[in-house]
Amino acid sequence: MRDAVAQDAVFAGKRASWQSAIEVFKPRIGLEIMFAGIAGVAMAQGAGLPLPQLLVLATAVFLAAASAGALNHLVERDLDARMSRTRGRPFVTGKLAGGSLWIAVIGLLLAFAVVSAGLATNWLAATFVFLGAFTYGVVYTLWLKRRTWLNIVVGGLAGSFAVLAGAAAVNPDLGPAAWTFAVVLFLWTPPHFWSLAMYYRQDYADAGVPMLPVVFGDRIAARVILGHTVPLVLLTLLPVAWGAGIFYLACAVAGGAYFLYRSVLLVREPTQKNAIRNFLASLLQLTLLLVGAIVDGAVAGRLVAY
Repeated sequence: MRDAVAQDAVFAGKRASWQSAIEVFKPRIGLEIMFAGIAGVAMAQGAGLPLPQLLVLATAVFLAAASAGALNHLVERDLDARMSRTRGRPFVTGKLAGGSLWIAVIGLLLAFAVVSAGLATNWLAATFVFLGAFTYGVVYTLWLKRRTWLNIVVGGLAGSFAVLAGAAAVNPDLGPAAWTFAVVLFLWTPPHFWSLAMYYRQDYADAGVPMLPVVFGDRIAARVILGHTVPLVLLTLLPVAWGAGIFYLACAVAGGAYFLYRSVLLVREPTQKNAIRNFLASLLQLTLLLVGAIVDGAVAGRLVAY
């Protein structure tokens, strides 16, 4: 009986270690960025990619994003320890030990992702895969996050580079629809994160991170969020002029209208409750945009080449 209990404890410990390791790579964010890359393929001017190439590219974008997420966890463990939202992360609690081995794993993972994308598609797409991870892991996390409230404005390029990677894999000349959708991802990221930062404003203040609501207050932050959301929603409609279909348009209108509605309510009442609802509305909008772009591209024959 004691041996069985001991074995259960060992298995539970191993399972917890694996769960902690997976958490470090931020798989949810990685999946979002991966689908942004697939949407870039669907937005490109061309007949899509053969399925094996599409799968390799999608995996490469995911792994590159995962490497940047792990670097973010590793170098921000001092900040994470001061925030209620993040103090349970593995590097903070000691479930995982940070060190040079993690730097090697992160570097090798990124190198594998970039080389895989280059060999499967082309090196312009691979460059965009690298730039997406570099922007989030180095430019945002290491250079800007602790220094300026504009951190996430520049950090928003990470999703844009994923879109460009997908489009470049199909056609290195890219095209207006792909560029427009890349700008959409760039404009979407700040109001998304600023809404979350409003909800956790005290956390960021305690950690000394100069997010927009901490520096200027909730009321001004809400107005800036709305100021980003209006051109964002309008811009999501432009791909229709370059070939996106009715399904994409319906998704863009529905998601954009709801995000805009929640942003207006946030300006009227810049409360924590409205902030988190606006954050969730931004997630809904992104989900609808990505689903709309991918399904529309698949139906139109712009996603998988046969």
